[in-house]
Amino acid sequence: MTIEQGGTPFQVPRHVAVIMDGNGRWASARRLPRIEGHRRGIEAVRATVKGCGEAGVEALTLFAFSSENWRRPAGEVRSLMGLFRFLLERELDGLRRNGVSLRVIGDRSGLGEDLASHIDAAERATRDGDRMTLTIAANYGGRWDLARVSRELAREVAAGRLDPEAIDETTLRSRLALADLPEPDLFIRTGGEQRVSNFLMWQLAYTELYFTPTLWPDFDQEALQEAFWSYSKRQRRFGRTGEQVHASPGG
Repeated sequence: MTIEQGGTPFQVPRHVAVIMDGNGRWASARRLPRIEGHRRGIEAVRATVKGCGEAGVEALTLFAFSSENWRRPAGEVRSLMGLFRFLLERELDGLRRNGVSLRVIGDRSGLGEDLASHIDAAERATRDGDRMTLTIAANYGGRWDLARVSRELAREVAAGRLDPEAIDETTLRSRLALADLPEPDLFIRTGGEQRVSNFLMWQLAYTELYFTPTLWPDFDQEALQEAFWSYSKRQRRFGRTGEQVHASPGG
């Protein structure tokens, strides 16, 4: 989809993936408890979902809690899980009204039965949304995803249901999380760090990377537009030359 900035049209990515970094530093800079930064980050989530929906983004994937985040202080982890449940309950009606289909990827077995049941209910309630797919990655890691698929394929080979020679990139991709969505066009990480931190390791292979020093609680719709504008100036070649891209239809 094409939108305008300052009267200039530019292309919007179909799928945006975000690492929402900087909540704790935002709070610390204001001498507030870290959890206050996470609470303020919910407003940035709302702004990003709204901005992506209005721009015509088809899929938005947010990294909420990694498989490595269990190493954080136990009190902060409990508060994060409580905020996640609160977000599922409070935002459900708005997501449904705006045609947003919610899904959660990651190892749910570690989230507890209560939170897992809330996730199931939210996914069922929004499954008919056809405007945008909002994916929350919780207790997720890109390496976990690849290991999970490897075990699944190994079991099928051992059972004689799958020829190992038939396993290729398409086979792997079809079993990974988000297999039914286009791979991310744009990856955004707030907070100034410049790494992907075990997020969508396979899916980000050809994604355009955008890093901003803006801390997540301060990431608003204007900041999102800046990320889109940066993306629109990139030439996506996928192994081709620039001349080939220009010569191809729509290139």
